[in-house]
Amino acid sequence: MQQRFNPRRTWLAAALALAAGSLAPQLAAAQSFPAKPITFVVPFAAGSATDQIARALGQSITDQTKQPVVVDNKGGASGQIAASQVARAPADGYTVLITTNTTHAANEHLYRKLSYDPVKDFAPITGLGKGGQVLVVRPDAPYKNVMDLVAAAKKTPGKLSFGSGSSSSRMAGEMFKQLSGTDILHVPYKSNPNAITDLMGGQIDFMITDTSTGVPQVKGGKLKALGISTVERNPLLPEVPTIAEAGVKGYDMGYWFAAYAPAGTPPAVVARLQELLAAGARSAAAKSFFEGSGSVAWTTSPDELARFQAAETAKWGKVIKAAGIEPE
Repeated sequence: MQQRFNPRRTWLAAALALAAGSLAPQLAAAQSFPAKPITFVVPFAAGSATDQIARALGQSITDQTKQPVVVDNKGGASGQIAASQVARAPADGYTVLITTNTTHAANEHLYRKLSYDPVKDFAPITGLGKGGQVLVVRPDAPYKNVMDLVAAAKKTPGKLSFGSGSSSSRMAGEMFKQLSGTDILHVPYKSNPNAITDLMGGQIDFMITDTSTGVPQVKGGKLKALGISTVERNPLLPEVPTIAEAGVKGYDMGYWFAAYAPAGTPPAVVARLQELLAAGARSAAAKSFFEGSGSVAWTTSPDELARFQAAETAKWGKVIKAAGIEPE
């Protein structure tokens, strides 16, 4: 019996064949990925928390794949230099931005014109970790606690200064000013380690920095911790009260790390990167980083990271507006 011609069936078969053909190169690329070294671009200097987690994850990926991972530190402009570099890189999975809420939640509220689009220019891969910050001063500073610092700031408005090398650190300081009712000068730096150096040298009075940068200096006796930025105390400094406990009611400011590829990176390659990075976040090197910095691992699917980023962008916008910061 002769079969009747069915144009719909013929069209469907052709469409399926075309789809299979277009997916084949992506699947092949993912199966062989990575076939060469991967570059992790970090928006902050060597020694920063983001640099430390990038190196821990890079070591894990090398262990998993036998391919080297190169960490490229591109500090400056609150992460814009690094983010722009990755946004314009080939969308093949071999250039990955290891970053924070600075580039992907806060910057669009802090700058009138960014050199990149935090949504359109990137393919979310996974969250990596979350952490808190610590308010530090020099050991010889005349402040025994947070309220001593507040009292000094109120006594001489505009005279005290705080440094920051990331949007998280800056907003931590701005929120401190807002909730304590003080007028304190902000001094920007390329990264938190640079600000720490000037703090120890007496160029600024205090800063609120990520715990992985600040805690080692506190443990080494080079800085004194007055308060923890989150609502819970940090297990690495259990004797240090939270800033809210110390008298600045309602204070709560944390940060997060995440990984992004250039927009247009094949979904299969993004999925492979997510798999490698999620495993990396569970590795011994990453565990050592999280425990040493008082932060925690936090991994997501690409879609979960995109939704989280949208919510965080809205939240940071509210904080920045409440702080009265005008975009630069």
